[in-house]
Amino acid sequence: MQAPIFGDMKFRSDGISEDCLYLNVWTPATRNTKNLPVLVYFYGGGFVAGDGSEPRYDGESMAEKGIVTVTVNYRLNIFGFFAHPDLSAEASYKASGNYGLLDQTAALQWVQKNIAAFGGDPNKVTIAGESAGSISVSLQMASPLAKDMIAGAIGESGASIHPTLPPTSLAEAEQIGSDFAQKAGYPKLADLRKASTREIYEIYNESKRFGFPVVVDGYFLPQTLPDIFEKGAQAQVPLLLGWNSAEIPGMAFMQGQPYTEEAYVAKVKENYPEKHAEILKLYPHGSAKEIEYSATALASDRFIAYSTWKWFDLHRKNSQQPVYRYLYSKLRPPLVDQTLASGLAGGTVKKDPNAPKMPAAIGAPHACEIEYCMGNLPLVHDYAWTADDHKVSETMQSYFANFIKTGNPNGEGLAKWPVVKGADAMPSVMIIDTESKSVKAKQDARYELLDNTYLKGE
Repeated sequence: MQAPIFGDMKFRSDGISEDCLYLNVWTPATRNTKNLPVLVYFYGGGFVAGDGSEPRYDGESMAEKGIVTVTVNYRLNIFGFFAHPDLSAEASYKASGNYGLLDQTAALQWVQKNIAAFGGDPNKVTIAGESAGSISVSLQMASPLAKDMIAGAIGESGASIHPTLPPTSLAEAEQIGSDFAQKAGYPKLADLRKASTREIYEIYNESKRFGFPVVVDGYFLPQTLPDIFEKGAQAQVPLLLGWNSAEIPGMAFMQGQPYTEEAYVAKVKENYPEKHAEILKLYPHGSAKEIEYSATALASDRFIAYSTWKWFDLHRKNSQQPVYRYLYSKLRPPLVDQTLASGLAGGTVKKDPNAPKMPAAIGAPHACEIEYCMGNLPLVHDYAWTADDHKVSETMQSYFANFIKTGNPNGEGLAKWPVVKGADAMPSVMIIDTESKSVKAKQDARYELLDNTYLKGE
């Protein structure tokens, strides 16, 4: 029950329907194949949109590498995350919300019971996802309901850690749901239940809400992710994760202001009244170009890179399992259709002749790596792919496939990707680009500073 509200979403589902909880399986198995590794991939879309039928998630290319691949639908927006006191009163565990995440867990249970019929090994299940899908992976790792069904995890840009779609308390989530229902003219849950699915969806859309929060419900999620990981209570499995070099444009931080010294310093002071000197040191501002890079880095870190870094940092320090980190940096090729423009965070939009011209990309935007890591460039027709793009896709997919099979991304013909240990003061990071290479992460002081800022509630 959702629409393709982001420009990069292309659904093959048959319209909007509540009959939605399907999964798709691709397998290389012949009649007697056994014990193949399994990938379960969760789509992104901010918990308000997304579909397992999107071509960029297709599993055929991964299946050709010997992996049983599963894409999963899960409920979204009001249907996936609405909490309400009356719903909590009905539930055996006395909480509500998180239904979309429980759908994902149900899919993992289905895989445990059924994947052997497709040649898969239920003890070799790696979960992966991008954006809200990556946030989902972080949550499934933390959930007592799911963690024992996972053998490995891959996160592409996002974890459910402040400020990126963090969970809220049950009391707050119930209040949000209750206020929403009251405002819509449905003071009781029984009244809301009398409305049709379509009416509820339209009420939700008219409200202009961007979804409902994940909930610390004491059932799927007993505590916040930092609390769970700091106790070592998460799935103790190998983790491969990373983010993109320009997740969101610097304009998202500048909010219409130009890339000038005066405007940039003013924005930093406005957002960090106590820490502006430290922020300006780590996100420098010597020229308009440097300001563009710094504003892009700061916008991206605040949007999704910091939360992914924090997940990385928590797992490497509270697990003996290997952790691998990447920075995806390949610039996109030009669009095939020149009447289109690239969207703000992935996807394409119709060019508006009156809109100000978007600056040329200075890095890899949010969501652009999905079709590369899944080996699906041929299924995405928006961009004029080059030999370099196919090379990057082959590299990234090989790293992912090796990790799914063995818990280690390294393999023949690939640049060595070192494991990161908890004690590493300057951890390594794999730069995935036309020439991929491992380097020492020199920018982590940014994340340490943001971590300090968020911990103090600033």
